[in-house]
Amino acid sequence: MPPVKSLLLRAAALPLALLAACVAPPPANPPPSGEGAVIDANRRADAYLRSNDLEGAARQYREAIRLARSVEDAESIAANAINLSIVYQRLGRADDARASLALLLEPGQLSYSSERMAQAALRRSVLDMDERRTASANEWLERAAAYCGQRGCAVSTAIQNVRGQLALEAGRLDQAAASAKTALNMSRSSGDRAEAANALRLLGAISIRAGDAGAAAAYLGEALAIDRELAAPHKIYLDLIALGRASALRGDRAAARSFYERARAVSEADRDAAAAAQARTLIEALGDNVQASQPAPGRP
Repeated sequence: MPPVKSLLLRAAALPLALLAACVAPPPANPPPSGEGAVIDANRRADAYLRSNDLEGAARQYREAIRLARSVEDAESIAANAINLSIVYQRLGRADDARASLALLLEPGQLSYSSERMAQAALRRSVLDMDERRTASANEWLERAAAYCGQRGCAVSTAIQNVRGQLALEAGRLDQAAASAKTALNMSRSSGDRAEAANALRLLGAISIRAGDAGAAAAYLGEALAIDRELAAPHKIYLDLIALGRASALRGDRAAARSFYERARAVSEADRDAAAAAQARTLIEALGDNVQASQPAPGRP
C-alpha cells in the first residue's frame, strides 16, 4: 500500500472511541498536491482535537472532504466523513453527523470499501442509539455486520459492543453480557485495548443494572486502568462516573462522591462542559452530609 493511502486509512477512528486524526510522519516522497492538502487538513484537525476545539476540528474535516471530493479520492472522503460525524456527535449536532455519514450511506456516484461502509453504518447505529431510536439503531447495526461479512473487519469487536449496549438498553441483561464478553475476548485476541476497555465498561454497566456492585467495580477498575494508559479523557470520565454509581449502589456515598469529583475534575480539564455539569449534578444529588459507610461483608 502506498505511504499516503496507508496514512489516510488510519485517519478515521473506530466507533465508540474518541478519535485522534492522523499523526503519523509525512511520507518520504511528497504526495500529489491533492492528497498532500488532505493530509495537511487532517493534521490541523488533529491539533484542534488535542486542544478540544471541536468546531475547529469540524472545519478542518469539512475542508479535507472538500479537497478529497475535488480529486474523487473515495478513501479520503470516507475517512474524513466518518471523523466529521464523530466530532459533530460530540458537539451535540446529531443531524449534521448523519448528514456527514450520508456521503457514504446514500447512493452516489463513488463506491466505498466494505470496511468504510461498515464503519459508517456502525457510526449511524451509535447515533441512533444515543437518541433512543432503537429500531433504527438495530437496523444499522445489522447493516454494519453485513458489510463486515463472515470473516470480520476492523469494527467487528465494536459491533459486538454496540450490540451489547442495545441489549442492555432493552433490559436483556444475559444477551448484553454475552455480547460484551465476546467483544472482550475478541479485543484481547487482537490487542485492541480501546475496545477491551469499552467491553469492560459495558460489563460494569450490566453488573450495576443487575445489582452486583462488586463485579461492576472490578470490571470498571480494569477499564479505567486501560483508559489511563491510552490517555482517553472522556473514557476516563465515563469510568469514574460508573465507579461512582457502583459505590452508590453499594451504599458507600463517600466513595461515590470521590469518584464523581474526580470525574468532574477530568471533564473540566478536558474542557467538556456537558460532562462536568453531569458530574456536578450527581455530586449534588448525594447531598452535603455524606459519611463514609462501613465496609460491606467481604469487601476489601
